[in-house]
Amino acid sequence: MTDFQDVDAQLEDWNALRASASISGLLLGNGASRAVWDDFGYDSLFENARTVEDKPLSPSELSVFDALQTRSFEQVLGALKTTSRVNKALAVSSAAPRNRYYAIKEALINAVHAVHIPWRLVAPATLDTLNQELSRYRTVFTTNYDLLNHWAIQHRPDTLDDLFHGTEPGFDLGATATDKTRVLYLHGGLHLVRNQDGTARRMTSTEGTLLGNFAINNTIKTLDDVPLFVNEGTSADKLRTIRSSDYLSFCFDQLMGHHEGLCLFGHGLNEQDNHVIQALRQAKPALLAISIYPRSKAFIQHQKRHYAKLFEGTGSQLRFFDSKSHALGNPKLAVPVEV
Repeated sequence: MTDFQDVDAQLEDWNALRASASISGLLLGNGASRAVWDDFGYDSLFENARTVEDKPLSPSELSVFDALQTRSFEQVLGALKTTSRVNKALAVSSAAPRNRYYAIKEALINAVHAVHIPWRLVAPATLDTLNQELSRYRTVFTTNYDLLNHWAIQHRPDTLDDLFHGTEPGFDLGATATDKTRVLYLHGGLHLVRNQDGTARRMTSTEGTLLGNFAINNTIKTLDDVPLFVNEGTSADKLRTIRSSDYLSFCFDQLMGHHEGLCLFGHGLNEQDNHVIQALRQAKPALLAISIYPRSKAFIQHQKRHYAKLFEGTGSQLRFFDSKSHALGNPKLAVPVEV
C-alpha cells in the first residue's frame, strides 16, 4: 500500500485472515490490556505517581527525575541504589538516597495499584482465553508491563514459557531454547526485578499475592530489587534502559530478527515507540497483520495510512483486521472498572 490518499475503510475478519496466512509471532500493545481493564488506558504512570492521593511524589523526589532528565522509574531507582552503595563504600551517609529510593518506590507502588486490575476480578475464563490465544504463536512479544500475561502463564504454565527458570527464577542467555510459546517482555514487567549484578529475576509470588508483594517496601533486600520495566520517556530513553539489561536486550534482538508473519494487536506504534518501529523495519516480517478498532470509517482510514507510512519500503505485506474479531479483543473479556 503506497497510495496514502486512496485508502478504504474495510477490515478483515481475524479468523479468515489467520486461516489464509502464516503468522508465527504476536506483538501486544496497551490496547490488549485495555480490552480487559480500561483503567490501563492511563497516559502516564509518572503523572499518576505525582498526583496520586496516597503519598505522591514530593518536590525533592521530583527533583531526582529532573536531575536525571527522565521519567523512567527504573532509571531513577537504579541511580539511587548505586548512589546509596557508593556513599556507603566511601563512609558517606547513604540515608538521603536510600530514603528517596523508598519514597519513590512507594509512590510507584501506589500509582500501579491505582490503575491495575485486582486479582480478585480476573476470571479463570479470561485467563483461559489469554493462555489459549498466546499459545497459538511461536513467540509473543509484549510492551505491556502489567500482570495479565504473567497471570495467564501461571494459570497454565505447560503451554507458555517466559524463559525465567530455577528456584529463584532467573534469565540465562545460554538457556533460551524451549518447545513452548516464548513470552518476551520487551519493556520488562511488574513481576520482574533487576538484581544487584544487573541480571533479571522473576519474583516468586503466587498470582493472588503478587500485587501485594510488589508493595513490600520495608526490608533491606528491597534495595536490591529495582523493578525492571520501562514505563515511559522518549524512545531513546527506553532503548538505553533496554540495552542496559541482558534480558531486555535479548527480547529486543529477537524482535529485530523476526522475519516471519507477525500480528500486531493493540499497538499504536506512536513516536514514543520509535525503537519498536525501527526494530520492525529491520526485521521486515513477511506479513504484518495489524489490528484496528473500528471506531469510525475516518479512524480506520487514518490508521491504515499511519501504518502504511511506517512500513513503506520494507517489503512487508500489510493486512488490517477488526480488533473485535480477535480473541484478545472480544468485548466479553472486558471487566467493568470499579468506581
